[in-house]
Amino acid sequence: MVDIARTPQSKVRRNLLLAGGAVAFIALSFLVARLQPGAPTVERSAISIDSVRQGDMIREVRGPGTLVSEHVRRIAAITSARVDRIVAQVGQQVTPSTVLLEMSNPDVDIQAMQAQQTYNDARSMLVTLRVNLQRGVLQQQTAVAAAKTANVHAAQQALGIEHMLAERLISPAEYNVRKAALEETATRYRVAQEEYELLRSSIDSQISVQRQNVERLRQIAAFRETLRSALVLRAGDSGTLQELSSGASGTALEPGQWVNAGMALAKIVQPGTLKAVIRVPETQAKDISIGQSAAVDTRDGIVKGHVARIDPASSGGTVTVDIALDGALPNGARPDLSVDGTIQIQKLTGIVFTGRPAYGQDGATVGMFKLDADGRGATRVQVRLGTSSVNAVQVLAGLTPGDKVILSDMTMWDNTDRVRIK
Repeated sequence: MVDIARTPQSKVRRNLLLAGGAVAFIALSFLVARLQPGAPTVERSAISIDSVRQGDMIREVRGPGTLVSEHVRRIAAITSARVDRIVAQVGQQVTPSTVLLEMSNPDVDIQAMQAQQTYNDARSMLVTLRVNLQRGVLQQQTAVAAAKTANVHAAQQALGIEHMLAERLISPAEYNVRKAALEETATRYRVAQEEYELLRSSIDSQISVQRQNVERLRQIAAFRETLRSALVLRAGDSGTLQELSSGASGTALEPGQWVNAGMALAKIVQPGTLKAVIRVPETQAKDISIGQSAAVDTRDGIVKGHVARIDPASSGGTVTVDIALDGALPNGARPDLSVDGTIQIQKLTGIVFTGRPAYGQDGATVGMFKLDADGRGATRVQVRLGTSSVNAVQVLAGLTPGDKVILSDMTMWDNTDRVRIK
């Protein structure tokens, strides 16, 4: 083999190549550092997009609730007792005389009988008192008649002793004795008359007192009898038996169960007269007033109505509103049916508005993504919101009619001001 000699490379050329490579590397690194991170991509099907419009917007408040009967009769136990037999069933149509339960309490039975016996004794005493008073009047009449006879006889004697004294047939002393006896007879007659008048005048008052006592005992006996009659629990009204349970717990009644006085046992409703009772956020309840138009979604149709009552107090962050139903109810409407109520509060004309975003309160400034003209991307803009409704919100600044915005919750993209829409 023959060795071929090589010409050594120039050092200057090599240094130039190295320097050029370093400069290119530095320039590339600088450009990479200046690049913005790529915009995240969101699926169009996963977001809600709405356009900004100008026109009339109806302010509405919506809340869940139930249908409630306007005519409800709750039946409570008048006295403590034990349930012997359950006669009626929930859902049954009842009349005022329909028997719901049969109960027992021996103490109530005994007290009723004792009260009736006391009342009967008092009636007998009234009859006895009337007879005794009449007998006393008759006896006093006899006494008056006897005193009158004696007084007449004494008056005749008075004429005789006057003549005898004049003829000196009797002494003055005997005359005085006979005169005093005659005066005593007259006094007896007068007293007998006064006793008769007093006795006769007191008859009515004595009988009246006893009659009042009899009436009081009659009322007590009637009350005791009412307690005993209440052991047979009746509906007392026409309608549908909606509940047959013990107390607020709603536990179903069972034979042998002991119930206390005042415990609610049954609930009677009239299904034909229903109203909607909905719960609205207390922050929106301030704009609701009596008479405002409303609509109730019964899941089987929309029924028109109006606000009939607003609860003055809030509970759990909501206010209860009663909606009177003006339209006919669908066939499936019944008490305790879950519904949604929408109340029309105000009509705003000629304003800029869009669909209500998933975030932001009235008067707040929020960041919303506005779509590009080609719809392939969206940029965050600051939007000042005005008055809101159920599905719409007023736009005060940041958007113009014709713009399209994303209404969905975009909090996961808080760190970026632009997204791509795929």
